[in-house]
Amino acid sequence: MIKPINHDQILLQQRAIPATRQDLNVGIDLKDTLNAHHAECIGMAANMIGINKAIIIASLGPINMVMYNPQITQKQEPYQTAEGCLSLPGKRTVTRYRQIKVTLRDQNWHLQTLQLSDIAAEIVQHEIDHLNGILI
Repeated sequence: MIKPINHDQILLQQRAIPATRQDLNVGIDLKDTLNAHHAECIGMAANMIGINKAIIIASLGPINMVMYNPQITQKQEPYQTAEGCLSLPGKRTVTRYRQIKVTLRDQNWHLQTLQLSDIAAEIVQHEIDHLNGILI
């Protein structure tokens, strides 16, 4: 189901609650909502659609990957960039890392570890910031 984008700063600045298997349907809502905003968006966090759970979706090349309880375990090569967000107007400067390692649960609730770089790493860092209540 396509959900409206949340602009409630109070919810967006709260740390997300860990997801459980009962939250798998939130991933479907994130996919639908990201697809509806594909022209202006390459990632989303569940709190952006009003659900305070640790779930994100990121456009990783040809696939949109839902990640449950993602955590960055390594980061290398910091750089400065300007990012925008559907939840906020304009762009802001932020420090990101060119390479990261992230652990997560996938849509089958299997534990995975991914090595991401460049734009894929930037998207995931931005969305994990949302889960930690950090707005750019």
